[in-house]
Amino acid sequence: MEKLSKNVLFTCVLIIISLFSPSHAHNCTNYPLSANNIYKECNNLPTLNSFLHWNYHQSNHTVDIAYRHTGVTTSNWIAWCVNPNGGGMIGSECLIAYRNSTGLLHAYSSSITSYATKLEEGPLSFRVPKIGAEFNNDEMIIYATLELPNATTKFTQVWQYGPVSGDSTIQMHSMDRDNMRSIATIDFATAKASDTITATTIKLGSRNRKKNVHGVLNVVSWGILMPVGAMAARYLKVFKSANPAWFYIHVICQSSAYIVGVAGVATGMKLGSKSPGVVHTSHRNIGITLAVLGTLQAFAILLRPKPDHKYRKYWNVYHQLMGYSVLILSIINIMDGLDILDPGKKWKRAYIGMLIFLGSIVVFLEAFTWYVVIKRKWQSARELNGSSNA
Repeated sequence: MEKLSKNVLFTCVLIIISLFSPSHAHNCTNYPLSANNIYKECNNLPTLNSFLHWNYHQSNHTVDIAYRHTGVTTSNWIAWCVNPNGGGMIGSECLIAYRNSTGLLHAYSSSITSYATKLEEGPLSFRVPKIGAEFNNDEMIIYATLELPNATTKFTQVWQYGPVSGDSTIQMHSMDRDNMRSIATIDFATAKASDTITATTIKLGSRNRKKNVHGVLNVVSWGILMPVGAMAARYLKVFKSANPAWFYIHVICQSSAYIVGVAGVATGMKLGSKSPGVVHTSHRNIGITLAVLGTLQAFAILLRPKPDHKYRKYWNVYHQLMGYSVLILSIINIMDGLDILDPGKKWKRAYIGMLIFLGSIVVFLEAFTWYVVIKRKWQSARELNGSSNA
């Protein structure tokens, strides 16, 4: 009797361990889907807590699918796509689901033709006779029937999720590592699925690195070096002991900013040429304008009149006007670029914090500079009056 009790206890422990083991928790086989939907095949997708269930019907070349995404809320949208032409996001034919402003789950189809997609509702290149969705606890599921295109069963599949705003507008998904690796192949007939596509993942990772390099180059050049160089010219030259050091600091900062900034603009132009469907017109145009103004400033140094030349004051006005224009446009374009790159709120806050820090220094130095200038005028007037009385 005691031996039997021990065996029963041991068996129960094994059952409990198996239920909570990772292999069971992440296995989609025999997962109980509602509405009496039974699927022969399933695949644990490699990222984003997602699973794909399906039944392939060879007779009419259709497939019934259930795309299941866990760990989401009613403030999220989910998407599962196939790309009939291979590749990744661009060219994908998607099934989307989210809770709309009426509080109901809305499932629909959408074709992705550019990285700037808003996932607008529209027909696909193949028929979707049935589509629906449901939400249970923290899990959203899309049910659909697809008439597979191109008489093939093997496709690139892409899946994704993101936030929905208060007015039920679909927002851009995160750019985290798992979001950028949510791509694989699927063969509905043979039930073979790959892990993330190495070549495509490398391409996406390379593109993201280039975008990050573009952002860093422009923030460092136009956003940091350029303002520091302008501050050196504006405030250090009032101190006699800083002459001519302020000039060399100004030239070094501005020259470095120009070289790095032009490299940043060049990487942006290269990214734009590689993504013809992505158009950030204002960001691109301001970037080109900054490069042109920076070039004009560089050439203006070669034409700088001597301090006692009669045209020097006009050159100073031109130089300062162009410089302040560059500073203002730089801030506008960097903020726009951070919105486009969407690296996370902390980076935008960090840049705003840096602007506030530099602005505080400017306010202090501006007040101190005026104090020094006015004090010198008083001293000069006092000395002049003293010499006149003598």
